[in-house]
Amino acid sequence: MKLADNKATLSFSNGSPSVEMPVYQGTIGPDVIDIRKLYAQTGMFTYDPGFMSTGSCQSAITYIDGDKGELLYRGYPIEQLATQCDYLETCYLLLYGELPNDVQKKDFVGRVTNHTMVNEQMQFFLRGFRRDAHPMAVMTGLVGALSAFYHDSTDINNPEHREISAIRLIAKMPTLVSMAYKYSMGQPYMYPKNKLGYTSNFMHMMFATPCEEYEPNDVLVRAMDRIFILHADHEQNASTSTVRLCGSSGTNPFAAIAAGVACLWGPAHGGANEAALNMLEDIQRMGGVAKIGEFVAKVKDKNSNVKLMGFGHRVYKNYDPRAKLMRETCHEVLDALGLHNDPLFKLAMALEKVALEDEYFVSRKLYPNVDFYSGIVQRAIGIPVSLFTAIFALARTVGWIAQLNEMISDPEYKIGRPRQLYTGATRRDVQAIGQR
Repeated sequence: MKLADNKATLSFSNGSPSVEMPVYQGTIGPDVIDIRKLYAQTGMFTYDPGFMSTGSCQSAITYIDGDKGELLYRGYPIEQLATQCDYLETCYLLLYGELPNDVQKKDFVGRVTNHTMVNEQMQFFLRGFRRDAHPMAVMTGLVGALSAFYHDSTDINNPEHREISAIRLIAKMPTLVSMAYKYSMGQPYMYPKNKLGYTSNFMHMMFATPCEEYEPNDVLVRAMDRIFILHADHEQNASTSTVRLCGSSGTNPFAAIAAGVACLWGPAHGGANEAALNMLEDIQRMGGVAKIGEFVAKVKDKNSNVKLMGFGHRVYKNYDPRAKLMRETCHEVLDALGLHNDPLFKLAMALEKVALEDEYFVSRKLYPNVDFYSGIVQRAIGIPVSLFTAIFALARTVGWIAQLNEMISDPEYKIGRPRQLYTGATRRDVQAIGQR
């Protein structure tokens, strides 16, 4: 970042002296006012619940323009990456800043492939969970437990440790997600196969059994790979900020990523695609397409608690660029599997049509987001709804790692410590129990 030509001046109506603060410019996007010395100069903090107007760091990884509906990874539009690159190329880009050439890609893919297996004792660790435990509960435990198995890469201040932990996490997340799924199903775990690509290997571990091989469908593999790319990073969202805050204490990378997994679990964040599918199933139980009008009326009713899940986005005030790509993929998958007449998918398309045409939703720019379509695609592939967020975590792991590494390498990095506006009791003294 660089200093802007202008400065910001903060004036007070009570006669206190004005304060000048520097303004910094990024390569694109809004300028930022540097308030780091505000407390020292005024004795006051800023107040910004939800950090709606606060930049917590400088980053060169991802840029979002919510008004334009634009998403860039290291400067590359998501539309180009999703159609011209695969997930591991995107991982390389996020980690190292540039797309790989042939030699670099071969080396990177080889390193990831050689780390896809997990320590055999992880299987015994899994047995401590109930089989009906939510996959995200299992994943939070498994990812955090990696630090107990890989002691040689837990020093967050050692670049070599960060490098090997990054490769291990990217490589092992598909294995862990598939293990969590197989455990819930009571099926044997399937070991990774080095001859398969990253995404086809994941689908093999998910759907193959010892008595029956899984033949990857190219359309479904491309769809899943696109889901991974579209979810790989998304600037300073809640889970990424959690990883940065957790990592700022100096904790090991596995613990920091486990914190991100836990944050992602929330229905307002990574659980949104799960919530969207659950909503569709609720409408289906009400009576399906015939009940959409009744459901939409409840959504519009301010006195109702009914929400339209999978529509709208906190950042994108225009159409989510990832949703456009995921919509194309959704129809490719439905065509490939002959599922356009499936009742739930017909319901989803009917709801989409209503939302895109209804003035109530159009005026509020509540367009279908990536969660709406990715949930439909994953269900069509055969992935249970409860596993959707775990797959999101798998895809987002590389973004978390890239952000964590960037933070540790930043000379301005220090442990995160937000301040507060205290509204509790003023100082008081403890009275003897008989006088209270």
